[in-house]
Amino acid sequence: MAVNGLIRTHYCGDVRASDIEKEVTLFGWVQNWRDHGGVIFIDLKDREGLVQIVFDPSVNEENHKVASKLRSQYCIGVKGTVRHRPEGTVNENLKTGEVEVVVKELKIFSESDILPFQVEEYVNVSEEVRLKYRYLDLRKPRMQRNLITRYKAAFAVRKYLDTQGFIDIETPILTKSTPEGARDFLVPSRLSQGKFYALPQSPQLFKQLLMISGFDRYYQITKCFRDEDLRADRQPEFTQIDLEMSFVSEEDVMEITEGILKSIFKETIGIDIKPPFKRIKYKEAMERFGSDKPDMRFGLELKNLTDIAKQTKFKVFNTVANSGGLVYGLNAAGCIDFSRKEIDDLTEFVSIYGAKGLAWIKVKENELQSPIVKFFTKDEMDKILKALDAKAGDLLFFVADKPKVVYDSLGALRLEIAKKLKLADENEFNFIWVTDFPLFEFNEDENRFEAMHHPFTSPIEDDLQYLNSDPARVKARAYDITLNGVEIGGGSIRIHRSDVQEKMFRALNISDEDAKIKFGFLIDALKFGAPPHGGIALGLDRIMTLILKEESIRDVIAFPKTQKGVCMLTDAPSDVEVKQLNELSIKVIKKK
Repeated sequence: MAVNGLIRTHYCGDVRASDIEKEVTLFGWVQNWRDHGGVIFIDLKDREGLVQIVFDPSVNEENHKVASKLRSQYCIGVKGTVRHRPEGTVNENLKTGEVEVVVKELKIFSESDILPFQVEEYVNVSEEVRLKYRYLDLRKPRMQRNLITRYKAAFAVRKYLDTQGFIDIETPILTKSTPEGARDFLVPSRLSQGKFYALPQSPQLFKQLLMISGFDRYYQITKCFRDEDLRADRQPEFTQIDLEMSFVSEEDVMEITEGILKSIFKETIGIDIKPPFKRIKYKEAMERFGSDKPDMRFGLELKNLTDIAKQTKFKVFNTVANSGGLVYGLNAAGCIDFSRKEIDDLTEFVSIYGAKGLAWIKVKENELQSPIVKFFTKDEMDKILKALDAKAGDLLFFVADKPKVVYDSLGALRLEIAKKLKLADENEFNFIWVTDFPLFEFNEDENRFEAMHHPFTSPIEDDLQYLNSDPARVKARAYDITLNGVEIGGGSIRIHRSDVQEKMFRALNISDEDAKIKFGFLIDALKFGAPPHGGIALGLDRIMTLILKEESIRDVIAFPKTQKGVCMLTDAPSDVEVKQLNELSIKVIKKK
């Protein structure tokens, strides 16, 4: 690598004691500048780290004069000799801390304006400013570590899948809008006026077509797009490790997935995770943890008190329990010292999930403290305490409502208390497979069943008979993989028979005509010898966020969007010229 007559010999972070007395050439950015009695010391940084370089006027007076004008983030090249740092100045916290480079030759490639923020590891800057000047933010060691680790993860995936006979095949980015699930991003067509492409939410249909085409082991690390509300673990464009296999069972897909994750963890952070991972059925996960992505690093399990509640005279519990609802409790063991304000804050917290209230009982040595205790007989209260394994010093919480509200609110409360008490081991990586999902979930707002995963998930063979007569009874051949309470992937065995796929569409109230318009190409393809097949998609962004212990996936993506879907760097999305809109026959009507 040669620039202006200099040929790089080392990255800054790679200079070691073994290079002492060698001549090296380095390129990088000025991180820090110090003048110690006429000798100038600079920390020169590149992607591999930094090294101290020295400008001594006795070695080269002209270079020393130029170096006195260097400032933070000037981009320079230097040639010099490696030597030991003087006694007492060794930095054991630095890979290059034993050495320094005495500069003989200096070239300034470009200067830097006054910085909007210091490019230091721990400088506190708002995320908005960081994203606006992302190219500066990415110079930070942490961000460079994150993206290099992400590269290593992707490389590990490719290496592993190659050994397993998978072929990397690209699928289209401009495709057909099939509005089942999240909103599509639409792209207007200039050549077909008034018509639109959609950006793919996933390669789902194309990878199934590849199975029908005979490519029995496909994968790609691909961009997907969903026009949905954002949060810390969502972006409008995200990356998934997508794979599909023919002639397989659920066990085969799970085994390959575990191999992928084992390879990622070994190659990125040197940790040997040990498959096979634990498994839990969907029903058990909801009943014990209130979530289909349970964090099982700690206890705080939910307990079903509905049968006890049916017999009580406490109207709130009794009415719900006898009208098809649920009454559940959670024992926050040892939390009796929670203040009334803390309890009120938790009550407000569960209201986000639809809970109308949060009942509570403090278990003291010789009494129970709570506004609701008076509504229960001693026998009823003893049953509740026994069910929750309550002891003196415990704080019990209760929610009575529809099943979804109970699970969502107590499941979230469980996580909130664990976070407050720091119950989860931050150094543990706890993988869980969740299986035996329902094929459908009921949308009360639209009064219809929806596919819990997607409309191409295969029902369990024995449940096919209930597909149209009793959809709520049908189980799916689906599986999700979770890590520390975060869903990092999901997949299923797919429907490979056209008659079953048509029944599935009818169960979802998709007419034959609509199914043909939206998915006709898949239905037709299934009629030409489709093999049994299944696969999974893993969220690379989420996996990297957890491996690197970041709070947001934005810190493992080079150029992410904000929570409002805006790119602060480029100001996308932006207005376009009227001429461009006219070419597309589009008129923009802005809402007031």
